[in-house]
Amino acid sequence: MEDASANIVAAGYNAVFGATHGSPTLQRLWRRLAAGDDYPEDLPHISFVTLSQLRRMAGELHLQPGQTLVDLGCGMAGPALWMARETGARLIGVDLSPVAVALASERAQQLGLSSVARFVVGTFADTGLEGASVDAAMSEDALQYAPDKRSAITEAARILRAGARIAFTAFELEPDHVAGLPVLGTDPVSDYRPLLIEAGFIVHVYEEVPGWPEPTRTAYQALLDAGDALIEEMGETAATALFSELTLTLEREPYRRRILAVASRR
Repeated sequence: MEDASANIVAAGYNAVFGATHGSPTLQRLWRRLAAGDDYPEDLPHISFVTLSQLRRMAGELHLQPGQTLVDLGCGMAGPALWMARETGARLIGVDLSPVAVALASERAQQLGLSSVARFVVGTFADTGLEGASVDAAMSEDALQYAPDKRSAITEAARILRAGARIAFTAFELEPDHVAGLPVLGTDPVSDYRPLLIEAGFIVHVYEEVPGWPEPTRTAYQALLDAGDALIEEMGETAATALFSELTLTLEREPYRRRILAVASRR
């Protein structure tokens, strides 16, 4: 079941990631309604992380120049590359989508960060990294897609050094709303704190991101309303994958809330 869920997520995101750069409509709407107008244009992403949230995460991670940061579910790595550029950390991005990994590597090269950033194909539960090898971890709006969130958080604890911190944003799931759905319904966690504590973390911050449920509803509806333009720019396969997630989210309301969590490894 875990492999099947991972394959579904990877197939959808491979298509969307591959088409994102060719869709000015998607980039324009996402920047205006999700990332924010002050978010750096050279580091686009398709999470809901804003510049102010990234700055908060950077402060919570206590990163020093030369330390190693891992981004779990990094996607095209816009936020992670911002973090590396601002803090001087060395970056390892992990994502199950080889398309995202290739795009992230290309972007790092364009930004002159390829000497301090590398990207690998892996999953939340199997990063392929050595134990106690990284100084901080981050993740942006991706953990809800992990088919086994206990294994994902256990893996994060395994690769972090003692005392190292993880900061992430994620969506808590409503189990009743996702029952029977692929991926989201596989392991619907409504509170990540028990899993963090069980894995050996001390939880320092666990709070709802201000403004929930916006901008999720507004951004998703705007993208659906721009369907014709997105199909033309992205192609049928990528647009269909995107519309499926947007529609499911608006109709089923699978999320309790979006949270920011910060925890340190014992």
